Amino acid sequence: MNRLSNTLIILGIIFFLALIGNPFFILYEGKQAIITQFGKPVGGAITDAGLHLKIPFIHKVNYFEARVLEWDGYPNQIPTKDKRYIWVDTTARWKIKEPLKFFQSVYDERGAHARLDDIVDSALRDAVTSQILVEIVRSSNRIIEELKPQEGEGIEFIEEGALEEIRVGRDAMREEIVKRARETVSEYGIELLDVRIKRINYVEEVRRKVYERMIAERKRAAEKYRSEGRGTRAEIEGKTDKELKGIISTAYKKAQGIKGEADASAAKIYADAYNRDPELFSLLKTLDTYKNTVDENTTVLLTTDSEYLKYLSEISPKNSQK
Repeated sequence: MNRLSNTLIILGIIFFLALIGNPFFILYEGKQAIITQFGKPVGGAITDAGLHLKIPFIHKVNYFEARVLEWDGYPNQIPTKDKRYIWVDTTARWKIKEPLKFFQSVYDERGAHARLDDIVDSALRDAVTSQILVEIVRSSNRIIEELKPQEGEGIEFIEEGALEEIRVGRDAMREEIVKRARETVSEYGIELLDVRIKRINYVEEVRRKVYERMIAERKRAAEKYRSEGRGTRAEIEGKTDKELKGIISTAYKKAQGIKGEADASAAKIYADAYNRDPELFSLLKTLDTYKNTVDENTTVLLTTDSEYLKYLSEISPKNSQK
């Protein structure tokens, strides 16, 4: 009886200690865990969310993120292949793919960040130093294709080398960085998802040359648009001048026709009127001649039998005195 009582007491004590030590743990969504026994991993990684068992006081649960994590590097001053120094600031996205290997190699996220600092920065430095500056700045030759001079076009206003073509480009270089770094980080149970260049800063000398290159490219684009505008303007002006000359020619022709018809009608009217009284016609024409040739300052010497004196000689002295 005493032995049974002792056994029950011992079992009660064990059960009580087990309750105090909490033999259960909860794994939430977005988390994964490794159980260690006296610092050494026991079993594999636990990735299923829910309620799980452990041995109290012996097992320790180490939690890790299963979601995508962020890494931000420190800006590094790196020389390019053409010996131009630039500051490159990068960021990356990664996740813990193999929790057991991750725990055994880097232990936690702080250790992982330290490894990523070395690995990504090394891959970045190798990629930058193997390329010239323009390959790091631009991703494509789109602007060159758009502004490529056509046959007969001049490019004397563009600085030589301002539109240098790229063969690799920034995107391809970034992919090369990811490829190099991904091979190394896999040893630590890490999956590198992506690496991005957040910003590139230039030392003063490089910055000035980059700005000059950008200005030259924009000048070329502006000159191309101005040239197209001048061509369009010349075409419009040519069409306008042609239409204007056509309108003026038609109007002049019509006006001349109207004037001709009017002159013909006037001549006919004059002719009809003068045919009725030829003597009156002769008198009016002679008076017009007097009016147009003789004034108060004119002295005319004529013979007495001149036709010019025909009507003057017929004026009586009496009428002249009046």
